[in-house]
Amino acid sequence: MADFRNYQARVATAGARADAAIDEGLRAYMIRVYNLMALGLAITGFAALGTVMLATTSDPAAAVATLGNGKMLTAFGAAIYGSPLRWVVMLAPLALVFFLSFRVEKMSVSAAQTTFWAYAALVGISLSSVFLVFTAASIVQTFFITATAFLALSLFGYTTRRDLSGFGSFLIMGVIGLILAMIVNIFLQSSALQFAISAIGVLVFAGLTAYDTQQIKEMYYEGDGALVAGRKAIMGALRLYLDFINMFMFLLQFLGNRE
Repeated sequence: MADFRNYQARVATAGARADAAIDEGLRAYMIRVYNLMALGLAITGFAALGTVMLATTSDPAAAVATLGNGKMLTAFGAAIYGSPLRWVVMLAPLALVFFLSFRVEKMSVSAAQTTFWAYAALVGISLSSVFLVFTAASIVQTFFITATAFLALSLFGYTTRRDLSGFGSFLIMGVIGLILAMIVNIFLQSSALQFAISAIGVLVFAGLTAYDTQQIKEMYYEGDGALVAGRKAIMGALRLYLDFINMFMFLLQFLGNRE
C-alpha cells in the first residue's frame, strides 16, 4: 500500500512539473506574440510620422499644393496623396498581407518576420494621411484609449474559460459586412451610414481581439519545433496587429478632432 501511495505521489509530482513546463512555454510564446505585435505597431507609427513629415511643409516656397485645412504638401506629398500613386500606397499592404498569409508555411522565420515588418511599414505609409485629417492630440488620445481597451480585451481572451470559438463565424461575417458597407458608402457618402459602420466596427474588432487571443493561445503546442513555433508567433502577432489597427481607426472616427 505504501508503495502504491508513493507511486501516486510520484505521478502527481511529474504531472505538476509537466503542467508547469507547459505554462512556462505558453507564457514565453504569448510574450513573443505580443512583442512582435508591439514592434509592428512601433514600425507603423514611425513610418506614418516619417511619411507625413516628408509629405508636408511649412515653407510656401517648397509647397506644390495646399489642402483645405491650410496644410501644404511637398512634391512627395502630392504624389502619394493626390496622384494615382495613392492607389499603390493603399493596396500594397493588402497585397503583402495576403502574400504572408498564403506563403508563411513555406517561409523561414526570418523571412516571415521581415515580411511582417515590411507590411507594418507599408501600413504606416498608408495611414499617414490621418495626420492630415485629425489633430495630433486626438490621434495620440485615441491610440492610448485603443491600447487600454485592447489590453483589457486580450487579457479577457487569455484568461477566460469560456469557449469563444462560437463567436468566430459571427465576427468574420461582421467583418465582411463592414467591408461591403464601406464600399457602398464610397458612393453614397452617408454620414449616418459612416457612423453605423464605425460603431459596428469597434464592436466587431473588440470581439475579435478577445477571440483571436484565445485562438492564438490554443495554437500553442509544447512539441512544436523552433520553425513552427516561430511561424505561429508571427501569424498570431499579425492577427492581433490587425485587430488593434482596425479598432484604432474606427475609434478615431468617433473620438478624433478633425483639422
